[in-house]
Amino acid sequence: MKGPVVIFGANGFLGRYLTRHLLRKGREVVAVARERFEGDAGAMFIEWDGRTLGSWALALEGADMVVNLAGRSVHCRYTPENRDEIMQSRVASTKVIGEAIAACEAPPRLWINASTATIYRDARDEAQTEWTGEFGEGFSVEVASRWEETFFAAACPGVTRKVVLRKGMVLGNEADSVFGVVSRLANHGLGGSMAGGGQRVSWIHMDDFLGVVDWIEDQPLVDGVINVTAPECPTNEQWMREFREMVAMPLGLPSARWMLEVGALFMRTEAELVTKSRWVKPARLEQLGFRWRWPSLGAALGDLKSRDGMDAFFEVPSRRAIGSRAWTSGEGLRVS
Repeated sequence: MKGPVVIFGANGFLGRYLTRHLLRKGREVVAVARERFEGDAGAMFIEWDGRTLGSWALALEGADMVVNLAGRSVHCRYTPENRDEIMQSRVASTKVIGEAIAACEAPPRLWINASTATIYRDARDEAQTEWTGEFGEGFSVEVASRWEETFFAAACPGVTRKVVLRKGMVLGNEADSVFGVVSRLANHGLGGSMAGGGQRVSWIHMDDFLGVVDWIEDQPLVDGVINVTAPECPTNEQWMREFREMVAMPLGLPSARWMLEVGALFMRTEAELVTKSRWVKPARLEQLGFRWRWPSLGAALGDLKSRDGMDAFFEVPSRRAIGSRAWTSGEGLRVS
């Protein structure tokens, strides 16, 4: 029987899904967040401020796994105030978790910390792997670099295995998620290529993100950096075409870079989120034998369209038709 799991940032997009996923597997889950959230029934909730040690640190004693997903959303304008909050919400939370683990008498066996595939450069010539990838520059890269530096600098006991997840965009069917926003653009005829469409898009289906967490826990020799993306990394032009096909919209107006800059200003976000090329290859997952359920974007979008919201996502039908492809629970596709 596997032991307790402590999830930091449990009320965020990924945290809510991971909490529900582990509870359904019969795990004891401690959900640590700034405030209680819907969907955590069955988990023990503990409040924290993301910066200072507190009673929440006791939950780490004897835990099998700690997963830190805490961090303010980057979907905002990069004002000085927002930059500071984005940085500190990641760095400070990681630092204090490391301090708590270091003080444990029975430290956790595994600490998984979130990071981002945005740490790599704007790559249009070749894929970026865990070994050969080159770091980029700019605010987003600075955040990712300091985030990881803080994680690896934490003086944890030798029994605590440490893994960092450089994740691409995780796709789940919620209105304010990447899937929801791009689906609406495509449905309104605005799903054309953006800024030329040559930039690559790294993504992963929520099923596979959750599967990666399970897989890492079961691989005692895996540590260090893992690129968490699907093996298929389309260009923006291909990405938008797949969304148009999903919503059956034959037309999609393209957007020039200047149009994206203006649109981002009105939407209170940054155009970099769609203009930077994130060509990331999950080399370690491929080489170590991870099995993706949804390696192909078209099939992944078809599945997500049928699972609207977290409750629908966790329904387990005996069989679901995805276009011309039938999906059965437990099916896996080996990617070599």
